[in-house]
Amino acid sequence: MLLKERFESDELLAMRYLNPRMELTEKEKFQYINLEKGYEGEVKFDLLLKDLQEDRYIINDLLLEVNNSQFQIDTLILSQGVIHLLDIKYFKGDYYLKSDKLFSVTTGREYKNPVIQLKRSETLFRQLLQNLKQNYLVDASVIFNHPEFTLYQAPMDLPFILPTQVNRFLEELNKTPSTLNNGHQKLAQKLISLHQTKNRYTVLPEYHYDQLQKGIYCSGCKAFSIEVEGRLGICKACGHKELIENTVIQSVREFKHLFPDRQITTKAIHEWCKAIVSKRRIRRILEKNYKKTGVHQWTYYE
Repeated sequence: MLLKERFESDELLAMRYLNPRMELTEKEKFQYINLEKGYEGEVKFDLLLKDLQEDRYIINDLLLEVNNSQFQIDTLILSQGVIHLLDIKYFKGDYYLKSDKLFSVTTGREYKNPVIQLKRSETLFRQLLQNLKQNYLVDASVIFNHPEFTLYQAPMDLPFILPTQVNRFLEELNKTPSTLNNGHQKLAQKLISLHQTKNRYTVLPEYHYDQLQKGIYCSGCKAFSIEVEGRLGICKACGHKELIENTVIQSVREFKHLFPDRQITTKAIHEWCKAIVSKRRIRRILEKNYKKTGVHQWTYYE
């Protein structure tokens, strides 16, 4: 049973919104691409978990803290006698381990060793369970679920589940009987209640309102080539069509996410969209989809 769904992290959303509107450095682009790939891999793994038949709780994207240390769990599966902590890695290509370091065969780039991150999360989670006076077997694994991932020189005793082993892992999980009781439910709800929404280790590019490109970009090709034709916005670069109402709502989401301290007003969104959509239409869309507060020039939306 799924108790906590997965959504894009604040970091991923911010990078996704900034990418078309400013020039990211190579390091920032690499960070953004990895965030997108990571989320894609997690969603694909979520689809596989839908086939689990035994009584289990599934909790996604937990950000927890113990002893002043934050740690993240991609997927937690609470079974009758064991808690599975799963770190999902959607790496593509050939990699090898050398001296406890992970390298890409193609580029030679070094990546963080997932075992180190996993062991840290496992240790902190065990401490959290002790604080909650809970006694469970904890089994932590790294799931590599991209079908085109290959790992060389990996010792057999590492807690890795490789692409060819993922289905077998889930089959074994399905074969293991699991019946949950009120105690399991209380623990699951407690863990969800301890989830933190802000990751203090998140580092975003420095950005300012004036430096970001204004306008509405195509949700398909990301080009700022949208022209309004009736109720539609049509991209002159790729031909993609979308309702103007949807593009304005998306622009509002971006504006509010990147500048949470700014009020959503007709004037602000009109400027953010670079006047591509008329103020009158923007006002109608805001009144239809958001709560109106104030009157006349003091009107804003929530």
